[in-house]
Amino acid sequence: MSVCSRASMRMICVVGAVATMAFTNLGAAVAAPVAIKFSHVLSNDSPKGQTALKFKELAEKRLPGKVSVEVFPSAQLYNDAGSLQALLLGDIQLVAVSLSNVKKYTKKLQIFDLPFLFKDLEAVERFQASPEGRGLLKAMDGKGYMGLGYLHNGMKLMTANDPLRIPSDASGRKFRIMSSDVLAAQYEALGAHPVKKPFSEVFTLLQTKAIDGQENTWSNMWTKKFYEVQDYITETNHGVVEYIILTSSSFWSGLPEDIRAELEQVMVESIAHGNNVARTKAVADRKKVVDAGRNTIIKLTDEQRAQWVGVMRPVWKQFEDQIGKNLIDAAVAANSGP
Repeated sequence: MSVCSRASMRMICVVGAVATMAFTNLGAAVAAPVAIKFSHVLSNDSPKGQTALKFKELAEKRLPGKVSVEVFPSAQLYNDAGSLQALLLGDIQLVAVSLSNVKKYTKKLQIFDLPFLFKDLEAVERFQASPEGRGLLKAMDGKGYMGLGYLHNGMKLMTANDPLRIPSDASGRKFRIMSSDVLAAQYEALGAHPVKKPFSEVFTLLQTKAIDGQENTWSNMWTKKFYEVQDYITETNHGVVEYIILTSSSFWSGLPEDIRAELEQVMVESIAHGNNVARTKAVADRKKVVDAGRNTIIKLTDEQRAQWVGVMRPVWKQFEDQIGKNLIDAAVAANSGP
């Protein structure tokens, strides 16, 4: 064989080897699963935690080898504010955050803070399933975020060291609230003083009587032991604590269509599971508070509730331009059932 022929053969072998390596690497890249990091700030046994774990279970079961999900609970990676930035940077792909954390991106989701807008959790769910409620999930598309669904914590009640039966009972008292202009307006309508303080400080504020009362769900009342430092609990069910599950618009739209469609269905089922956990937990935690026997629990009569609604309803009008009258009307309609 001539030198030229040997050189040609070597070139063919080299080219073949390079092609084989390229094909192998391409195959590995194609086969690599979509990596999804799901971050939230609560424990695995919370409704958020159970939703995230169910999503991991179902996604990896239905898309074996195509999707890999890691769940990071208890702020292991980020707090709520940090997770929103990380989402846009692509460091994580899913978050479940309180609606109060997204107010700077859209004012429309303030609808869930409006007092006495929804009569119960079923009405909340009917609104969320309506075209208007589903449309709200896209309210932050222009900011790079896509909503995938809502997750419950529960209906809110009011607590104080004095009984709250009619609106005037709250007058002049100091109530801790989340950072929300709607909630501030709610207590101002009552002639009360809203105090915006972090959730982590509520127990101490109540214990030292720096505030007179607060609003929260049964689950938070039990797990954070607020019932130990308040004498009266009024089951106002005047509002709802909700979370929203977000992804980045660029990540979600960049998924292969078949994977995206399956993950959307998985998310629906995971949220349904998490919301069932939230309902069960609310009932169980209410019973724990009642059984502790440390509080007087007040149930509003229809007449008393009507008084509260009458005082609070002007708050709806106050925020109508920010939220949208059509959304408020749809929420009111949801109270009437299917």
